[in-house]
Amino acid sequence: MSGNAFQDIRYGMGKLLYATPLYRYTLVGRAPQELVVVPPDAWPGNAERGSAISAGELSFLGETVRGGKHAWHPVGMSDAWLAELHGFDWLRDLRAVGGDAARRKARDLVGDWVERQSSWQEIAWRPDVLATRLHAWLGQHDFFCASADDLYRRRYLATIARQSKHLARVLPGGVEGAGLIRAAKGLIAAGVALPDNDSAIRQGLKILERAVDRQIRPDGGHISRNPQTQEMVLRDLVDVRSALLASGSDIPSFLLAAIDRAAPFLRMLRHNDGGLALFNGSGEGEDWLIDMLLTQADARGRPPAHAPHSGFERLVANRTVLLLDTGVPPQAGLDTTAHAGTLSMEVSIGKERLITNCGARPGNRDPWAAVQRSTAAHSTMVIDDTNSSEILADTTFGRRPTEVTAERKEDDGSHWISAQQDGYVPVFGLTHERRVYMAAGGEDIRGEDALLRGGATGSSRPARGFALRFHLHPTVQASLVQNGSAVLLRLPSGVGWRLIAEGGTLSLAESVYLGTADEVRRTEQVVVSGTLDADTSAARVKWALKKVPKKT
Repeated sequence: MSGNAFQDIRYGMGKLLYATPLYRYTLVGRAPQELVVVPPDAWPGNAERGSAISAGELSFLGETVRGGKHAWHPVGMSDAWLAELHGFDWLRDLRAVGGDAARRKARDLVGDWVERQSSWQEIAWRPDVLATRLHAWLGQHDFFCASADDLYRRRYLATIARQSKHLARVLPGGVEGAGLIRAAKGLIAAGVALPDNDSAIRQGLKILERAVDRQIRPDGGHISRNPQTQEMVLRDLVDVRSALLASGSDIPSFLLAAIDRAAPFLRMLRHNDGGLALFNGSGEGEDWLIDMLLTQADARGRPPAHAPHSGFERLVANRTVLLLDTGVPPQAGLDTTAHAGTLSMEVSIGKERLITNCGARPGNRDPWAAVQRSTAAHSTMVIDDTNSSEILADTTFGRRPTEVTAERKEDDGSHWISAQQDGYVPVFGLTHERRVYMAAGGEDIRGEDALLRGGATGSSRPARGFALRFHLHPTVQASLVQNGSAVLLRLPSGVGWRLIAEGGTLSLAESVYLGTADEVRRTEQVVVSGTLDADTSAARVKWALKKVPKKT
């Protein structure tokens, strides 16, 4: 049994103890009189959201609750929503509003939580949520607590100490993936903030080092393969470095190395509009906030073009950027929000997105949750409306690609990639092969998607049809031209691109774009569909995407 598995079992058994009325008293100790260091929190809040919170409106992950300050467990809300609520990251939104009213609101909400939620509860005391809350309360100390009365400050410091003690007691159990990095950050923040708490720093750094070693791959990518998770993890690492610097502690070499790898990889997953590519549950994010993060990271490395460990390829020629997912889906346990989008691609021209994946709405209760993860929601090939990775009822993956290969060549500024994935082999005995070529000028992209017979076929069934999908950004205007043999794509700037294909029937269909927060936007997709031979089940579609010359 692995150490992580043992810790998780121990944590699961410990819940029986944590939920008892007596457990709270095991956390009682001598309360600190003051903070040694206030961990820096340089990230800006959103004043509009802060004003809504002041008015009693709490909106997270597309779900909104309007109520009083005691609504810590509103009925019907998802676990993810409750985690956002109890994490208190939204305190910086109140800080962005400024003024005494916002300060009092923050103070009242924290005080009410201390009074009503100080006993262990499943979500509120989950290690990553507790750590997020610790970091938020400590980072916003000067905003809402520095001017509070002595009784309030004593209660605040006492609950900080109790929560820190519980976090140190349970870690590394109860959380995995990016959540473990977040939990280590919270423990380290408490270690630098509270007097005589160096053991928390040492424990947090030890947990963080092991997590980074397992989660940050040699090319800098996070094992989730989600660009927004990559952003979140990098931000947590920068926060840890800032807390250590503020306390005068040495910065461990593993932390500096992880930031130096992760920051360039985040650049790799951006389009030229500053937003993130839409792979594996990611949205665009906020470009200015990503810029700020990269500035804070102070890692000068250039974005890699080839990331073999994480499974992404980036092709750049002139103003054209093409990103291709060439990786195996995340491992079991980290796949609950992963997408079945193997070999999907996105294309942008300058600061305008052209071909995209559909993206993702936050939260797991949204009606789009299952649809957005399907292969059909990605710009790739689909066989018989079947996902290349099987999405089970418990949101994890069943069957999935186990081998994804990619070969890349470059010559005089031109790029060529050949990739294959075996996700359909167990079902249909077919391998999906995608070849992409980009000319040096970036105005000529050619591709070929093929279904090849091969691999184990004992339990496979004949495939009937396929659909090669190119989802378009909502700002792109599409129209069939040349008697339906081509599609003219017009960007907002007026620049045109023509998409042609052979090997199937070309058509336009409705699609959706979920890349921006809290918004579902209508758009279109280009579909190349066809039937497969009952005997060979082979198919081959050749396509080309070329810039339309301006008329003179």
